Amino acid sequence: MTTFDDILEEAGKFGRSQKRVFGLLCLVSIPWAGIYVGIVFQGFTPEHWCRDARLEKLRERCGWGLQDTKTYSAPLVNTSGGLMHSKCETYNVDWNQTALVCQHPPANMTAASWKNTALISCRDGWEFDYEGRSSFVTEFNLVCEDAWMVDLFQSAVNVGFLVGSIIIGYMADRFGRKISFLMSNLFNAITGILVAVSPNYIALLVFRTLYGLGVKGGWVAGYVLITELVGVEYRRTVGILYQMFFSIGILILPLVAYLISDWRWLQVAITAPYFGFLVYYWFIPESPRWLLSQKENSKAVTITKAIAKENKKTLSKNLETLTGDSEEISKVSVLDLVRTPKMRKYTLILMFNWFTSAVVYPGLIMRLGILGGNIYIDFLISGMVEFPAALLILFTIERIGRRVPFAMANIVSGAACLITAFIPESVFWLKTAVACVGRLGITMAFEMVVFVNTELYPTFIRNLGVSVCSTFCDIGGIVAPFLLYRLAVIWIELPLIIFGVLAFVAGGLVFMLPETRGVPLPETIDDIEHPYKNKESSIKNHQMVTLLTSDVTTNKEPATV
Repeated sequence: MTTFDDILEEAGKFGRSQKRVFGLLCLVSIPWAGIYVGIVFQGFTPEHWCRDARLEKLRERCGWGLQDTKTYSAPLVNTSGGLMHSKCETYNVDWNQTALVCQHPPANMTAASWKNTALISCRDGWEFDYEGRSSFVTEFNLVCEDAWMVDLFQSAVNVGFLVGSIIIGYMADRFGRKISFLMSNLFNAITGILVAVSPNYIALLVFRTLYGLGVKGGWVAGYVLITELVGVEYRRTVGILYQMFFSIGILILPLVAYLISDWRWLQVAITAPYFGFLVYYWFIPESPRWLLSQKENSKAVTITKAIAKENKKTLSKNLETLTGDSEEISKVSVLDLVRTPKMRKYTLILMFNWFTSAVVYPGLIMRLGILGGNIYIDFLISGMVEFPAALLILFTIERIGRRVPFAMANIVSGAACLITAFIPESVFWLKTAVACVGRLGITMAFEMVVFVNTELYPTFIRNLGVSVCSTFCDIGGIVAPFLLYRLAVIWIELPLIIFGVLAFVAGGLVFMLPETRGVPLPETIDDIEHPYKNKESSIKNHQMVTLLTSDVTTNKEPATV
């Protein structure tokens, strides 16, 4: 029987055909960046203070600017950042009854006579210092007691990721990689536009959740499709580079956001590529491996011949005997991941690392939106450090191994977060540089957890293990915005302390995992629980074969081993 891997030896393991498909599918990672961290631009919260309709009339009559009325309506309060104008309270003053006239300078309002004036919550909404940008925060007034709704907006898309990856993962196994990929992109295009035209916050939240349903699942379907089209030795490199295009999206996002200041039109720009991906129907094939698993051999043969033709290769093997992997599928259960001691340890460590990466990585990105300064330049600079991450992974994993780079990436990220928290703002260049190192480290850790996860589980539960552990990535994504924005209200650097501790613990736990470089992939749970026993048995069998061969060669009776 001839397997698809046997055919690839002749058709080309990573020829022109696979490179073309790989290039097309990599483009899918670019708009995902805008969906995952676009909240930095779409949901930014500008400087704001209470609006007073009666004071607004006085402002128009006197020709004052926003900052003048800010001094009148926003009392000074003590915060963690020092003395600042209140964002959520105003003076309980009837401006129609005051003696305030246009000749009074705004400074008069800070006089001692106003210190005992009662404060009340904003009653007429808020004034926003837009700086030429609009967001759904300013449109729906999601500030003060409603600020948590911004966190919920980001968490909603991660809920969609969690549910959608399961649904589309099932569809990809049941109906095919290609059709699932195309259907998810169609769904993304429709729901993305619905997000852009949402009339109110409830509709925005619902459409945002639906948006997430298709995005991650479609991305994973593309990942699976390209890895199934290339030879085994190319899968790791293809997987890492496929993820690296997400970093390209990170660089493009601030440029697009700078040109499009309205959050609704920015949403349209992020969604538009998904309409273009629909033309892939004519340019990418179905996975021959999946077709073989569904007993659709004739279709698999047709696609395989097309791959060989595009690669300018000639097939000599008998394609009529082409078959899928003969591996017997055992009945598996989620309990297999925690039933035995080492499996349980690996599963818990991997779950924690998925969770940590999903909290720290977007947390560091979204943090840029609450620091002030030039958000576009800061976002662009921090995004550039992601490219060395992929190169460091490719350079180290086959020379040093998996465990040390994986652990050190987490530890370096944790150290950078803790150091950044205590660097004073007066040394801004140093604070930015150290934060970028943290971003580099967590990017490496996020990309490495994917393939380390696949190498630690035996064949018959490998896919299940990755699926279960990676759900903690989505759980981390749900938690991250609440962790960042709510803790930043207490102290703006407090989230960095939490990120640092999480990354340190994750790095330490990685050292408890075995090294997998040069180690055959485990086939059974027994290979995990008793690796040395199985290794000794293998060596003993090899010695027996060698001894028997030697005895036959010298015409001796076989020796007793």
